[in-house]
Amino acid sequence: MNVFVLSCNHHNAGLEVREKLAFASEEQLSRAYADWRQKHPDSELVVLSTCNRVEIYAATDEDNHELSAQHITDFVSQFHNVPSDEFIGSVLSHHGPKAVEHLFDVVCSLDSMVLGEPQIVTQVKDAYRIARENDSCGPLTNVLFQHALSVSARVRTETKLAEGRVSIASVAVGDFGRNIFTRFDNKTVLVIGAGEMAAETLRYLKDEGVERIIVINRSRQRADALASQFGGITDNFENLDEWLAKADVIVSTTGSTETLIDHERFERIRKASDRKPVFILDLAAPRDFAPSISGIDDNVFLFDLDALEATCEQNRKLRQSEIKKARKIILAQTDRFMHEVYHRATGPVIKRLRDQLSDISKNELNILFRKNPEFDAVQQAAVEKAVHRIVNKLLHPPLETLKDEARLGTPHGLLDAVKRLFNLGE
Repeated sequence: MNVFVLSCNHHNAGLEVREKLAFASEEQLSRAYADWRQKHPDSELVVLSTCNRVEIYAATDEDNHELSAQHITDFVSQFHNVPSDEFIGSVLSHHGPKAVEHLFDVVCSLDSMVLGEPQIVTQVKDAYRIARENDSCGPLTNVLFQHALSVSARVRTETKLAEGRVSIASVAVGDFGRNIFTRFDNKTVLVIGAGEMAAETLRYLKDEGVERIIVINRSRQRADALASQFGGITDNFENLDEWLAKADVIVSTTGSTETLIDHERFERIRKASDRKPVFILDLAAPRDFAPSISGIDDNVFLFDLDALEATCEQNRKLRQSEIKKARKIILAQTDRFMHEVYHRATGPVIKRLRDQLSDISKNELNILFRKNPEFDAVQQAAVEKAVHRIVNKLLHPPLETLKDEARLGTPHGLLDAVKRLFNLGE
């Protein structure tokens, strides 16, 4: 059996490339699966497409030698109408054990931007579900993805990889925000800017129950796109001060080269408000808010990238020892999975060979005993034992070689040779 993965992720490809190759909806995925089945009816496929990665897992049985990474590359290129030379340098291709290990790394979040983040498990489950609903899975991908989810559960249970937030947004909301507000569902959130950091922070805030979101950006079109994604509204940049006075949570991620809100401006805004607690996340570099703003009154809580990064780095260091534990589990489970897969490939051939030689031995022994009726039961048993030992010794070298080859990959060449040499058929 063969397993291939073509991976375009945040490690090896920029956002522009990932966006070109992304599968943005279930409807688009359904069309992709139908297209794949038409081209490769005897193979299996699972597509994992998130904001951080696009990965294509393809599998085929031992007798189909045609499927390769090139077939996956051609499929992606043709489906998205993107020439392969525009993305081939930004994708990774794995085959066999490396493809399996890669999936296990992904679902255990060792390959994520946020080490230990739990969202990837849901994303993998959804990808697997959609593939099944489109009749794109088969014996190998079913076992592969079920095993991957099982490995993920083990890593979560047996390590502390998910403890301590390590992304800027998760630390901002979970560690700092929770120290200010006990609930977020009744808070007004103002987002200044419409980039990836703003979107990531909003995801965490939505998980905390935030309902009222206002997005303000110099480009109203980008503000509208971000607001619609999270059920928010937008307003003109000229009305920023009005919303700064109303907001409970302010997330600022602009690309401005100068300070957006200085001390005097925010002091005027505070006077116009009831000086209720305000949680400001300045995620811009350089800063959008003057650091001195935090001293205007006791209800202003300002956190910038330096403070957030320090907490993230501390949490990352605490997780390093847990990464080794997770890797040990993943490598052991990869070996176990491949052993099971290769057993499925070599097992039937080995059984047919043993059965064939056993039948030949029995027939020859029956002939021998008919021609030599003077052999008593003890003598017959001794002859049978000797014949069985000879057969096993003759079988041992080729079978051990077959098993050794199987550890590196499905031994198609040796399997075919054994079938032809011993006339085993299919």
